[in-house]
Amino acid sequence: MSTKGFIVYIVSGFSVAVLCALFLTKTNQYYKHSVSLFPNSHGHYGFDEVWPELEVSWRLALATAIGFLGSAFGTVGGVGGGGIFVPMLTLIIGFDTKSAAALSKCMIMGASASSVWYNLRVPHPTKEVPILDYDLALLFQPMLMLGITVGVALSVVFPYWLITVLTIILFIGTSSRSFFKGTEMWREETILKKEMAKQQATFVNSHGELLIDTEYEPLIPKEEKSPMQVLCFNLKWKRILVLMAVWVSFLLLQVVKNDVEVCSVWYWVLFCLQYPIALVVFSCEAVRLYKDHKKRISTGNPESICEASIEWTALHILFCALCGILGGTVGGLLGSGGGFILGPLLIEIGVIPQVASATATFVMMFSSSLSVVEFYLLKRFPIPYALYLTTVSVLAGFWGQFFVRKLMAILKRASIIVFILSGVIFASALTMGVVGIEKSIKMIHNHEFMGFLGFCSSQ
Repeated sequence: MSTKGFIVYIVSGFSVAVLCALFLTKTNQYYKHSVSLFPNSHGHYGFDEVWPELEVSWRLALATAIGFLGSAFGTVGGVGGGGIFVPMLTLIIGFDTKSAAALSKCMIMGASASSVWYNLRVPHPTKEVPILDYDLALLFQPMLMLGITVGVALSVVFPYWLITVLTIILFIGTSSRSFFKGTEMWREETILKKEMAKQQATFVNSHGELLIDTEYEPLIPKEEKSPMQVLCFNLKWKRILVLMAVWVSFLLLQVVKNDVEVCSVWYWVLFCLQYPIALVVFSCEAVRLYKDHKKRISTGNPESICEASIEWTALHILFCALCGILGGTVGGLLGSGGGFILGPLLIEIGVIPQVASATATFVMMFSSSLSVVEFYLLKRFPIPYALYLTTVSVLAGFWGQFFVRKLMAILKRASIIVFILSGVIFASALTMGVVGIEKSIKMIHNHEFMGFLGFCSSQ
């Protein structure tokens, strides 16, 4: 599947789904309005809260195992794992959908934070640059957070079945594209390993004699950095402060907006203030990438200041902005961190898997923690379960990174990360698809409204 074919698939699938929803809106207006299964801008839902007690049982053990594996593989792939956590929390433990979405954010935040901490102590595999690509983080983080607020608003308007269909289309598309990308990388790695094996097997000395299995030490040995040196090198405080400023700005706007009457003038003023904040940070970084790209091309330097190998033209920058908003919108709709778009996107634009995974989890740490703080202020999840599941995710994120890095060092194949990414997205498509189809069938049997809902009237 080529990049153009993937885009055509996504656009056509989304268009057909939305047209079907518009048709059902006209034909089913005599049915009662159904309640949204996802949080609105105030964090409210149409279901009563269902908070099971935290006690030892087979359900808790099974959920712990699934949560641990989902967090471990999700953070390695850079996708978080929200598409697995929400069905697990609702079907196995028995939480209502609103609480499951909130707890899912807690798990994503914990796994992302531990994964970032692990990656900060890991050097870049090929260059003398930080493992986290701060240029791409500054480019995508504001648009991702903006998309999350848009997705939360759309979750009130979109019918549940439409969210399910869009999820299946998007997840299957990104999973397939990531799988094909992984197979391409696997073939390239196989060819490279064969060439390296040939070079190491035969060498000729200065006398023309053939030497077998000869190893040569470099004239100047590479200086090994201590973990603390690597940590300090990977931390770029000016960039981190900018990201923190965006995070705090969005948080303050969300907290203030929660105390304002829905659809009032001040509500829309606060909602619209998010756009200039995101656009200013995105535009500054986009202009910087564009100018640097033009300067390097004019001097004949093919390298880039960031890991992406694409040309930073106006069209590509616009494409990245749309993908960032799309990823955040999906995260707002499903209670995920937006990594299901960001992870595959970074791989697609030429970022190596190790840096793509580290950068995606770094960005998700900001987006998920924003939601966690807001949900905590709104008291949308039980504290004991949140602490327990977050602890499980923290351990899973750290050990997942540790074991996969060791496996990569043994096999010398970075494509393992891409296959994990594809597998987690496909598993999320199955779980979210099965749960969504089941609930949609029940709604059809109950003759519930299957079209778009009004935003203000559904709060």
